[in-house]
Amino acid sequence: MTDTSISDSVQNYYGQVLKSSQDLKTSACCTLDSIPQHLRPLLSDLHPEVVERYYGCGTPLPPALDGATVLDLGCGTGRDCYLLSRLVGESGRVIGIDMTTEQLAIAKEHCDWHAQRYGYASSNVEFKQGYMEDLATAGIADNSIDLVVSNCVINLSPDKKQVLAEILRVLKPGGEIYFSDVYADRRIPQALKIEPVLLGECLGGALYWEDFRRIMQELGCPDVRVVKESLIALEDPEVDAKIGMVNFRSVTIRAFKISLEDRCEDFGQLAIYKGTITEYPHAFDLDDHHHFETGKPLRVCGNTFEMLTLGRYAMHFELIGNKSQHFGLFNCAPPNTSISLESEAACC
Repeated sequence: MTDTSISDSVQNYYGQVLKSSQDLKTSACCTLDSIPQHLRPLLSDLHPEVVERYYGCGTPLPPALDGATVLDLGCGTGRDCYLLSRLVGESGRVIGIDMTTEQLAIAKEHCDWHAQRYGYASSNVEFKQGYMEDLATAGIADNSIDLVVSNCVINLSPDKKQVLAEILRVLKPGGEIYFSDVYADRRIPQALKIEPVLLGECLGGALYWEDFRRIMQELGCPDVRVVKESLIALEDPEVDAKIGMVNFRSVTIRAFKISLEDRCEDFGQLAIYKGTITEYPHAFDLDDHHHFETGKPLRVCGNTFEMLTLGRYAMHFELIGNKSQHFGLFNCAPPNTSISLESEAACC
């Protein structure tokens, strides 16, 4: 199956086969219980048709977004775009891109409805039809985006390395990648990669985690952080019979367009969270093993220090130290060992 036929198969599955989230055969594309508490009230302000045809696998919506420009890859009917519209505020901007005509038609239909619901003079959401492997054709310029999010769609791409390269191209220096996707504990056999139902259910195209890590390292992003993960249940007997030997997980990751080292190094640096992110007054989790209690100094590796210094969270931290003295490797191995196995990559 060619790249074009894979894209055609995905478009058919999401444009014609699926009529609502109830038609999905597995939990790979829908884990609604993962929505953070502070976002749940916002769901009531979404148009019912937008919610009905939502197929995400997580909630890749980080905090502190006021005034930001956000790009949502594979936006579908726009659920996350409209949530982001509230989070970035009227001065912010949200761009959603998708290749499926039927999904985009629903998304575009409700722009004015949501703007009125939010009390905005005009919509701050724009939807574009295009391919995430070629964001330039969709008019997304170099170094123009503060945050790129994606919700269970990169696995659907026939050229995932190109997608990730495009993400890093359009991000501003210090910009953030924050997305949820499906990952496998082994490489998927070629015949199963192109099976239409497995592909459409976000399983056939799932990357082996170590291959994802290697691609990111090749693209100059050696330190990808796991924020949250959950096991995916293969609830359909036919799906399980075909691919039940593979373990799948929905993983939310965070990374930054910052020059970092491929290992966590110790420079004796400290970070203190000020408690100034509205949704997180008492503590902020950068990832699954960096829990910052408000006001409590935490030793951090050089990479973490750079993420906090050069990223958009800098105003929320007091950062102490520099790189004038080196103390060797920093021991911050994550408690999560199911996908972050020993490797030469950064231990964060």
